[in-house]
Amino acid sequence: MMDQPSMRELVEAVREFLETRAAAELEGHTAFHARVAANALGIVSRQLELGAASDEGELRRLRALLGRDGTLEELNRALCRAIRSGDIDILAPELRAHLERTTRDKLAIDQPGYSR
Repeated sequence: MMDQPSMRELVEAVREFLETRAAAELEGHTAFHARVAANALGIVSRQLELGAASDEGELRRLRALLGRDGTLEELNRALCRAIRSGDIDILAPELRAHLERTTRDKLAIDQPGYSR
């Protein structure tokens, strides 16, 4: 695998080309789809940049909340079961803090302007 450019740099280059060059020369549905593609590449770029740290933080918080280990998917499913069964109080401050942080992290990747 090549060291330069990175995957993120490659994705950003294609996204920037779509936004600044290609979209300006397109019209109608094709221009719309170019904007959608550029947006999708922006999400991929932010996932490459922020995703690992976001997942690690979420996993760490889930382990603390549930007092057990597992994959991110397993622990999220376990959290849902614990909330549904009442084993974790929906009003617990640590649950609220976890959900708020997880939501902010996911929005930073998917819709970074949303929380501004």
